[in-house]
Amino acid sequence: MSSTCYLIQPDFPPELAESLQHHFGLQATDSPQGWYLCWTGDALVLRNTELNKQGDILVDFASGAATYRRKFGGGKSEAIAKAVGLTKKPGLTVVDATAGLGRDALVLASLGAKVTLVERQPAVAALLADGLRRAALDPELAHWLPERMQLVFAPSQQALTQLPSPDVVYLDPMFPAREKSALVKKEMQAFHQVVGTDDDADALFPLAWQLASKRVVVKRPGYAEFLAGQKPSMQIEGKNNRFDVYVKAALD
Repeated sequence: MSSTCYLIQPDFPPELAESLQHHFGLQATDSPQGWYLCWTGDALVLRNTELNKQGDILVDFASGAATYRRKFGGGKSEAIAKAVGLTKKPGLTVVDATAGLGRDALVLASLGAKVTLVERQPAVAALLADGLRRAALDPELAHWLPERMQLVFAPSQQALTQLPSPDVVYLDPMFPAREKSALVKKEMQAFHQVVGTDDDADALFPLAWQLASKRVVVKRPGYAEFLAGQKPSMQIEGKNNRFDVYVKAALD
């Protein structure tokens, strides 16, 4: 189980702090240890008391990197778009059952998909909620993002048995990273300590297959084995990962 993430006070806007504690079960403290959530500027960020060089981790759908990828990242020619099927049907409904920081979900939503983001870790879910809150105030995002992205705070296995059937279920479970870049180190360090490993990842596949009406897409590092040992219908290679596609029915 991942370590506890605290909500540090007193710098939080009171209403927001109360909301985060109520919705995500976060604990308030004046003296956090290890990973904690704090308020800086107008955003919720994740920090670590013992890693001064870590840098803040946050969800920012309007960041320069997110905007660049959305506008110049390849659009429907991106591997993830092809894997999900947005080249054939732009208005697909997608359940992203392992949402993380929501970057893949943002790409899918920007291409017309309606994405339900599922996240079980309270601190990460809180970061996503704050990212969605700020996106709804952004002039470039407010007119489309809120209606195409919604957050569900729940364990993936629970969500996959309770949500309405989407066209596609997308899975990107945690996997040990081999990349050496500073960005990967920073985020993987945070996610491995805060989120923990997805030891139950294989158990998600049969639930995803049952829930999806059209296909299941699994994002994997190139060196990784098939999820749950299931051979995909096809594979689409990305720059740093591959997408295993399990076709259940044709996209109408």
